[in-house]
Amino acid sequence: MAAMTRGTLLAAFAHPDDEAFGPGGTLALYVSRGYTVHLICATRGEAGSLAPGMESTADLGTIREMELRCAVEALGLHGLHLLGYRDSGMPGSPDQDHPAAFIRAPFEEVVRRLVALIRELRPDVVLTFDPYGGYGHPDHIYMHRAVREAFERAGDPEVFPEHRAQGLQPHRPARLYYTTLPIGQLRPFLVVLRILGVDLRRLGRNRDIDLEAAIRAALPVTTRIDVRSVLDRKERAAACHRSQGGGWMRQLPLPAFARRILWGVETFHRAIPPFRLGEPIERDLFSQS
Repeated sequence: MAAMTRGTLLAAFAHPDDEAFGPGGTLALYVSRGYTVHLICATRGEAGSLAPGMESTADLGTIREMELRCAVEALGLHGLHLLGYRDSGMPGSPDQDHPAAFIRAPFEEVVRRLVALIRELRPDVVLTFDPYGGYGHPDHIYMHRAVREAFERAGDPEVFPEHRAQGLQPHRPARLYYTTLPIGQLRPFLVVLRILGVDLRRLGRNRDIDLEAAIRAALPVTTRIDVRSVLDRKERAAACHRSQGGGWMRQLPLPAFARRILWGVETFHRAIPPFRLGEPIERDLFSQS
């Protein structure tokens, strides 16, 4: 595999903390290697809940945006692009009925805005959620759909021709990746949880995460990125998201070697170009045959 010339990575997610709790190590790693890395965030996370011990506030969105900017700085990213939609919350939440909720935004409008950013930033690689959105969050799933559509349409000069007046030329990135769970690595951990009587269908602070459904929906791992060299950046970025309990990675009394084993590798599924049967597992988002 020969490496491409230094290029641009664009990550697109739905909420503050998706970047740090997800592929934060990968984003920091490519910054450290001299690539340009940008982040799109669809909402300010208004429907989240505060970590225990934090004073309640009516403006959670402001807090979470500040935390996101802290994380972006910790990871060393080159740009943050906020779409400004409202967090839709989990299924059944009244937040889904808010007129500004992300999932209520016209799909074509969201795609148009994403296409404009792809044409402006001209990434070689785009990274977003898998079709199930990691754990079924409606905003994650909507973002996946919109990013996939924008990826396909950004290179077509007939799509959104008004962009030319803004100096934006058609551009189709070379690769599209989805975050995915490393099911093989998780199996021993899942066995222990089941033995302890943990209900994997009702996890999380609000018991609204169905891990069993997430496991069923998980795509095969095609790409493993070793992020041990930037683990400190990943932990610092996660700690920025204090309102979401993000400091847990640094607070665990674990030796360095254990931390490297637990979260020193991040996993992805290559969607475009499709991963071929028998192809070796990738170790670089920018590699090419």
